[in-house]
Amino acid sequence: MTLLWKEISPGSVVGELHKGIISTAHIMRWCAAIENFHRIHYDLPFATEHDKLPGILINGSWKQHILVQLVKDILGEQGWLWKLSFRYKSMDVAGDAISAFAEVVEQRKINNLGFILIKVQLSDQDATVSTTGYAIGVVPISSDHPVPYPFEYDPAFDQMQLPRIA
Repeated sequence: MTLLWKEISPGSVVGELHKGIISTAHIMRWCAAIENFHRIHYDLPFATEHDKLPGILINGSWKQHILVQLVKDILGEQGWLWKLSFRYKSMDVAGDAISAFAEVVEQRKINNLGFILIKVQLSDQDATVSTTGYAIGVVPISSDHPVPYPFEYDPAFDQMQLPRIA
């Protein structure tokens, strides 16, 4: 499915992604895949007693990956994720159920392409937002105006900027 610029507007909720409960096994597999073997991601006594953390931490790089997956799924096969910026607000730990959410904030036509500014966030089962940010995606204006491949930078695209994250 392809998201078309003309089919959305600011305030539109354009995506949700529910990853469910993240176990220590999920975290350990991610650590192995990216070769990050810091003990805070698998050793509960080390994480809680030595580093005084609330539990085994979910990797920040995994959280970043979920934001990219969310936006990629929203933009569809014809869209491009152009920019992404985010901030970690709190820690997520093993046993948390993680969900991602996206809402259109702004949209602009630039050089016959549809640019959309999307607010993204991750939250846990208690609706505590742990990660928040913005993405800029480029989508077709309509089905007869596709985004070119490869998508090449034009200085005019700088008309849309990522907001500062508080």
